[in-house]
Amino acid sequence: MKARTGRHTKDKALLISMAESIGSTLGSIAAKADATQKALSPSHIAETIQREGKNLVRKSKSKSVARRTSNKAAANLRTRKVAKAARRGGTRSRAAARRAKAKR
Repeated sequence: MKARTGRHTKDKALLISMAESIGSTLGSIAAKADATQKALSPSHIAETIQREGKNLVRKSKSKSVARRTSNKAAANLRTRKVAKAARRGGTRSRAAARRAKAKR
């Protein structure tokens, strides 16, 4: 008894065709998903530029704050020196006045 081969070969061809179609569809879906992911995620260059920009802003802010505080500190120091010298000068003149008064 001979096995029927005609129908079997048709089924095989149909399965191969379906598998190719499914594989092609899955490949196109994967390519679209990859393209979408690349489009949504920032590029390496853009991330680097953004990071460097933030660092630059942070450094410039810290420099200006340091400049302002150092200027204030210098101004306070000058003021204190002037006040101290004035006090010293006043004390000397008082002492000199006392000595002069004692000599009389």
